[in-house]
Amino acid sequence: MIRENASVLLEVRGLSAKIADHNILKGIDLTVRAGEVHAIMGPNGSGKSTFAKVLSGHPSYEVTGGEVLFEGRNLLELAPEERARTGLFLGFQYPIEVPGVTNSAFLRLAYNTVQGTRGVEELDPLEFDDLVREKMKLLDIDQSFLERSLNAGFSGGEKKRNEILQMALLEPKLAVLDETDSGLDIDALRVVANGINKLHSPGNGIVLVTHYQRMLNYIVPDYVHVMEGGRIIRTGDKSLALELEARGYDWVAKEAA
Repeated sequence: MIRENASVLLEVRGLSAKIADHNILKGIDLTVRAGEVHAIMGPNGSGKSTFAKVLSGHPSYEVTGGEVLFEGRNLLELAPEERARTGLFLGFQYPIEVPGVTNSAFLRLAYNTVQGTRGVEELDPLEFDDLVREKMKLLDIDQSFLERSLNAGFSGGEKKRNEILQMALLEPKLAVLDETDSGLDIDALRVVANGINKLHSPGNGIVLVTHYQRMLNYIVPDYVHVMEGGRIIRTGDKSLALELEARGYDWVAKEAA
């Protein structure tokens, strides 16, 4: 659905980036408005995950050209933690494990840090416990997650569901989800997708980075973008994802050549 009157959350113009001496992104253009879901698809090595990491401010990547505006602010001038505080959320393809730090402690620190940026008072441990348990019920997440070490010993599905719980608490303006479907079985995929759908609203935006169409069986995108060689070479609607599933990626690259 085209939302021309909706506010622009993300404006990417000619974004180029490299790691070491390897140029990966070679001129990305993308506009995301409030209420929209964008899916970015493409084969391995096309630049999808690099794009997500560059948006979040990963220090290994150097931006060599272009600009990125987030609600009108120059995102590239902000440190990674500042980007998170302003409302940008990155869901990792491989969430890290932090033994010894309970999930509850991590979630409360993240929540209060973002709330402080928004000028809202922090929640004490009891108030936060009530809030997080309410969110966990909404997302059908087992409450035992709270006392476990952050992602330590979690299955792939549990790690991804835990990230959606973080998203529910932080209420970002824009969520960039890097291969959230990676490593999920059918049941876990359905649970994670349902959680994302519950959190999507007319006031926020979602960018889904994925290899496969299967995630889009549950989360219907407004736009599907095909990335190849560090560029977006084709944009369409949900039907494009179905065509990619049936025909692969080679035909898109040949048509774009």
